[in-house]
Amino acid sequence: MTDMILTALERYYDAVPRRGGARGEDFGPLTLFVQEGEGWKYYARPTPGAPEATAADVERVRERQRELEVPEAFEWVAENNPALRAAAEAAGLHVHAHPLMVLEADAEPPAPHPDVRVLGPDDPLLAAAVTVPALAFSAPGTALGEAGPAELASALADPGVEQRRAFVARMLATGRTGLAAAVRDGVVLCSGQFNPVGEVSEIVGVGTLPAARRQGLALGVTAALVERARERGAGTVFLSAGDEDVARIYGRAGFRRVGTAMIAEPSAE
Repeated sequence: MTDMILTALERYYDAVPRRGGARGEDFGPLTLFVQEGEGWKYYARPTPGAPEATAADVERVRERQRELEVPEAFEWVAENNPALRAAAEAAGLHVHAHPLMVLEADAEPPAPHPDVRVLGPDDPLLAAAVTVPALAFSAPGTALGEAGPAELASALADPGVEQRRAFVARMLATGRTGLAAAVRDGVVLCSGQFNPVGEVSEIVGVGTLPAARRQGLALGVTAALVERARERGAGTVFLSAGDEDVARIYGRAGFRRVGTAMIAEPSAE
Protein backbone atom coordinates (compact mmCIF):
# COMPACT_ATOMS: atom_id res chain seq x y z
CA MET A 1 0.00 0.00 0.00
CA THR A 2 2.80 2.41 0.88
CA ASP A 3 4.51 1.71 -2.47
CA MET A 4 1.29 2.60 -4.29
CA ILE A 5 1.00 5.85 -2.35
CA LEU A 6 4.62 6.81 -3.05
CA THR A 7 4.09 6.10 -6.75
CA ALA A 8 1.01 8.34 -6.77
CA LEU A 9 2.93 11.11 -5.01
CA GLU A 10 5.73 10.83 -7.54
CA ARG A 11 3.24 11.37 -10.37
CA TYR A 12 1.82 14.34 -8.46
CA TYR A 13 5.26 15.92 -7.97
CA ASP A 14 5.95 15.62 -11.69
CA ALA A 15 2.56 17.07 -12.65
CA VAL A 16 2.40 20.08 -10.31
CA PRO A 17 5.08 22.24 -11.98
CA ARG A 18 3.70 21.50 -15.43
CA ARG A 19 0.22 22.47 -14.28
CA GLY A 20 1.71 25.67 -12.88
CA GLY A 21 3.08 26.66 -16.30
CA ALA A 22 6.64 25.37 -15.98
CA ARG A 23 8.42 23.48 -18.71
CA GLY A 24 10.55 20.44 -18.02
CA GLU A 25 14.17 20.41 -19.23
CA ASP A 26 15.52 16.88 -19.67
CA PHE A 27 18.80 16.05 -17.97
CA GLY A 28 18.47 12.27 -18.20
CA PRO A 29 18.00 11.07 -14.61
CA LEU A 30 16.83 14.55 -13.58
CA THR A 31 14.20 16.97 -14.85
CA LEU A 32 14.59 20.70 -14.22
CA PHE A 33 11.30 22.58 -14.09
CA VAL A 34 11.61 26.13 -15.38
CA GLN A 35 8.87 28.70 -14.85
CA GLU A 36 8.60 30.85 -17.96
CA GLY A 37 6.41 33.61 -16.55
CA GLU A 38 5.18 34.64 -13.15
CA GLY A 39 4.80 32.09 -10.41
CA TRP A 40 6.82 29.81 -8.16
CA LYS A 41 10.44 29.14 -8.94
CA TYR A 42 10.55 25.37 -9.22
CA TYR A 43 13.19 22.73 -8.56
CA ALA A 44 14.80 19.75 -10.22
CA ARG A 45 13.44 16.27 -9.51
CA PRO A 46 14.29 12.72 -10.51
CA THR A 47 12.83 11.78 -13.89
CA PRO A 48 10.21 9.05 -13.31
CA GLY A 49 11.52 5.65 -14.37
CA ALA A 50 15.07 6.86 -15.05
CA PRO A 51 18.26 5.47 -13.45
CA GLU A 52 19.63 7.06 -10.28
CA ALA A 53 21.41 10.39 -10.80
CA THR A 54 25.12 10.80 -10.15
CA ALA A 55 26.99 13.77 -8.70
CA ALA A 56 27.91 14.73 -12.27
CA ASP A 57 24.21 14.79 -13.23
CA VAL A 58 23.44 17.02 -10.25
CA GLU A 59 26.25 19.41 -11.18
CA ARG A 60 25.02 19.65 -14.78
CA VAL A 61 21.62 20.75 -13.52
CA ARG A 62 23.21 23.21 -11.09
CA GLU A 63 25.12 24.82 -13.95
CA ARG A 64 21.87 25.28 -15.85
CA GLN A 65 20.13 26.70 -12.76
CA ARG A 66 22.93 29.23 -12.34
CA GLU A 67 22.66 30.13 -16.01
CA LEU A 68 18.91 30.71 -15.63
CA GLU A 69 19.41 32.51 -12.28
CA VAL A 70 16.92 30.25 -10.53
CA PRO A 71 17.31 28.52 -7.15
CA GLU A 72 19.74 25.59 -7.10
CA ALA A 73 17.10 23.35 -5.53
CA PHE A 74 16.44 19.63 -5.80
CA GLU A 75 13.52 17.73 -4.27
CA TRP A 76 12.73 14.01 -4.13
CA VAL A 77 11.33 11.17 -2.02
CA ALA A 78 14.09 9.22 -0.29
CA GLU A 79 12.36 5.86 -0.66
CA ASN A 80 11.92 6.34 -4.42
CA ASN A 81 15.47 7.56 -5.10
CA PRO A 82 17.70 6.36 -2.25
CA ALA A 83 21.02 7.14 -3.98
CA LEU A 84 20.29 10.79 -4.74
CA ARG A 85 21.25 12.04 -1.30
CA ALA A 86 24.85 10.85 -1.69
CA ALA A 87 25.00 12.30 -5.21
CA ALA A 88 23.70 15.69 -4.07
CA GLU A 89 26.13 15.82 -1.15
CA ALA A 90 29.01 14.82 -3.40
CA ALA A 91 28.04 17.74 -5.66
CA GLY A 92 28.39 20.09 -2.68
CA LEU A 93 24.76 20.56 -1.72
CA HIS A 94 23.28 20.61 1.78
CA VAL A 95 20.54 17.98 2.17
CA HIS A 96 17.76 18.01 4.73
CA ALA A 97 14.95 15.54 5.34
CA HIS A 98 11.31 16.03 6.31
CA PRO A 99 8.62 13.54 7.36
CA LEU A 100 6.32 12.78 4.41
CA MET A 101 2.80 12.13 5.69
CA VAL A 102 -0.49 10.98 4.19
CA LEU A 103 -3.94 11.40 5.71
CA GLU A 104 -5.54 8.15 6.76
CA ALA A 105 -8.62 7.46 4.64
CA ASP A 106 -10.83 6.98 7.69
CA ALA A 107 -9.32 9.80 9.79
CA GLU A 108 -11.81 11.81 11.81
CA PRO A 109 -11.16 15.52 11.28
CA PRO A 110 -10.47 17.70 14.31
CA ALA A 111 -13.30 19.95 15.45
CA PRO A 112 -13.47 23.18 13.41
CA HIS A 113 -11.48 26.01 14.96
CA PRO A 114 -13.61 29.11 15.60
CA ASP A 115 -10.95 31.48 14.26
CA VAL A 116 -10.34 29.62 10.97
CA ARG A 117 -12.05 30.44 7.71
CA VAL A 118 -11.51 29.90 3.99
CA LEU A 119 -10.33 32.91 1.97
CA GLY A 120 -11.28 33.65 -1.62
CA PRO A 121 -9.39 35.58 -4.32
CA ASP A 122 -10.96 38.93 -3.41
CA ASP A 123 -10.59 38.66 0.36
CA PRO A 124 -8.98 41.82 1.82
CA LEU A 125 -6.88 39.64 4.13
CA LEU A 126 -5.29 37.66 1.30
CA ALA A 127 -2.10 39.75 1.28
CA ALA A 128 -1.58 39.04 4.98
CA ALA A 129 -2.38 35.36 4.48
CA VAL A 130 0.32 34.92 1.84
CA THR A 131 2.83 36.81 4.01
CA VAL A 132 2.39 35.00 7.33
CA PRO A 133 4.13 31.74 6.28
CA ALA A 134 7.35 33.58 5.41
CA LEU A 135 7.49 35.03 8.93
CA ALA A 136 6.67 31.62 10.37
CA PHE A 137 9.34 29.75 8.42
CA SER A 138 12.00 32.32 9.28
CA ALA A 139 11.71 30.95 12.84
CA PRO A 140 11.00 27.24 12.23
CA GLY A 141 9.72 24.82 14.82
CA THR A 142 6.87 24.91 17.30
CA ALA A 143 8.32 27.13 20.03
CA LEU A 144 6.87 30.55 20.80
CA GLY A 145 8.74 33.39 19.16
CA GLU A 146 8.77 37.17 18.90
CA ALA A 147 7.32 37.86 15.45
CA GLY A 148 3.65 38.81 15.74
CA PRO A 149 1.11 41.31 14.38
CA ALA A 150 3.56 44.24 14.42
CA GLU A 151 6.10 42.31 12.37
CA LEU A 152 3.35 41.22 9.99
CA ALA A 153 2.26 44.82 9.47
CA SER A 154 5.85 45.77 8.68
CA ALA A 155 6.27 42.85 6.25
CA LEU A 156 3.12 43.87 4.39
CA ALA A 157 4.86 47.08 3.34
CA ASP A 158 7.25 45.06 1.15
CA PRO A 159 6.61 45.87 -2.55
CA GLY A 160 6.73 42.17 -3.44
CA VAL A 161 3.66 41.36 -1.34
CA GLU A 162 1.21 42.65 -3.94
CA GLN A 163 2.75 40.48 -6.65
CA ARG A 164 2.46 37.39 -4.46
CA ARG A 165 -1.11 38.30 -3.48
CA ALA A 166 -2.14 38.77 -7.11
CA PHE A 167 -0.57 35.47 -8.15
CA VAL A 168 -2.28 33.49 -5.38
CA ALA A 169 -5.57 35.28 -6.14
CA ARG A 170 -5.39 34.03 -9.72
CA MET A 171 -4.61 30.52 -8.49
CA LEU A 172 -7.63 30.65 -6.19
CA ALA A 173 -9.88 31.95 -8.96
CA THR A 174 -8.84 29.13 -11.31
CA GLY A 175 -9.06 26.38 -8.69
CA ARG A 176 -5.33 25.63 -8.68
CA THR A 177 -5.16 26.19 -4.92
CA GLY A 178 -7.30 26.68 -1.85
CA LEU A 179 -6.40 28.81 1.18
CA ALA A 180 -7.51 28.92 4.81
CA ALA A 181 -6.46 31.28 7.59
CA ALA A 182 -6.87 31.76 11.31
CA VAL A 183 -8.04 35.33 11.87
CA ARG A 184 -8.47 37.06 15.20
CA ASP A 185 -9.46 40.72 15.61
CA GLY A 186 -8.85 41.23 11.91
CA VAL A 187 -5.29 39.89 12.03
CA VAL A 188 -4.15 36.76 10.20
CA LEU A 189 -2.26 34.60 12.69
CA CYS A 190 -1.87 31.40 10.65
CA SER A 191 -2.49 30.36 7.06
CA GLY A 192 -1.90 27.56 4.59
CA GLN A 193 -2.92 26.22 1.20
CA PHE A 194 -3.77 22.98 -0.60
CA ASN A 195 -2.85 22.31 -4.21
CA PRO A 196 -5.01 19.73 -6.03
CA VAL A 197 -4.03 17.67 -9.07
CA GLY A 198 -6.67 15.13 -9.96
CA GLU A 199 -7.49 13.07 -6.88
CA VAL A 200 -4.33 14.08 -5.00
CA SER A 201 -3.92 17.25 -2.92
CA GLU A 202 -0.88 18.51 -1.05
CA ILE A 203 -1.20 20.70 2.03
CA VAL A 204 1.52 23.35 1.76
CA GLY A 205 2.81 26.43 3.52
CA VAL A 206 0.95 26.08 6.82
CA GLY A 207 2.65 28.60 9.08
CA THR A 208 1.75 30.41 12.31
CA LEU A 209 3.14 33.73 13.46
CA PRO A 210 5.72 32.71 16.09
CA ALA A 211 4.04 34.85 18.77
CA ALA A 212 0.71 33.02 18.18
CA ARG A 213 1.97 29.44 18.36
CA ARG A 214 0.68 26.68 20.67
CA GLN A 215 -2.96 27.68 20.31
CA GLY A 216 -4.02 24.95 17.89
CA LEU A 217 -4.16 27.35 14.95
CA ALA A 218 -2.05 25.27 12.54
CA LEU A 219 -4.14 22.20 13.32
CA GLY A 220 -7.32 24.20 12.72
CA VAL A 221 -6.06 25.56 9.40
CA THR A 222 -4.96 22.08 8.32
CA ALA A 223 -8.36 20.63 9.19
CA ALA A 224 -10.10 23.31 7.09
CA LEU A 225 -7.78 22.64 4.16
CA VAL A 226 -8.38 18.89 4.38
CA GLU A 227 -12.14 19.45 4.41
CA ARG A 228 -12.01 21.62 1.29
CA ALA A 229 -9.62 19.24 -0.49
CA ARG A 230 -11.95 16.34 0.18
CA GLU A 231 -14.91 18.41 -1.05
CA ARG A 232 -12.93 18.92 -4.26
CA GLY A 233 -12.62 15.15 -4.70
CA ALA A 234 -9.24 14.42 -3.14
CA GLY A 235 -8.78 10.75 -2.30
CA THR A 236 -5.17 11.26 -1.20
CA VAL A 237 -4.14 14.24 0.95
CA PHE A 238 -0.51 14.57 1.96
CA LEU A 239 2.07 16.98 3.33
CA SER A 240 5.71 17.31 4.34
CA ALA A 241 6.26 18.25 7.99
CA GLY A 242 9.03 20.62 8.98
CA ASP A 243 10.43 18.28 11.61
CA GLU A 244 9.45 15.47 13.96
CA ASP A 245 7.76 17.84 16.44
CA VAL A 246 5.58 19.26 13.69
CA ALA A 247 4.89 15.73 12.43
CA ARG A 248 3.46 14.82 15.82
CA ILE A 249 1.00 17.71 15.53
CA TYR A 250 -0.15 16.50 12.12
CA GLY A 251 -0.45 13.02 13.57
CA ARG A 252 -3.25 14.39 15.75
CA ALA A 253 -5.09 15.35 12.55
CA GLY A 254 -4.92 11.78 11.21
CA PHE A 255 -1.76 11.94 9.13
CA ARG A 256 0.71 9.04 9.20
CA ARG A 257 4.27 8.91 7.97
CA VAL A 258 4.84 7.07 4.68
CA GLY A 259 8.31 8.26 3.71
CA THR A 260 10.83 11.08 3.76
CA ALA A 261 10.77 14.20 1.60
CA MET A 262 14.28 15.37 0.71
CA ILE A 263 15.48 18.86 -0.24
CA ALA A 264 18.98 19.72 -1.44
CA GLU A 265 20.28 23.25 -1.87
CA PRO A 266 23.48 25.20 -1.38
CA SER A 267 24.50 25.76 2.22
CA ALA A 268 23.37 29.05 3.72
CA GLU A 269 26.87 29.64 5.10
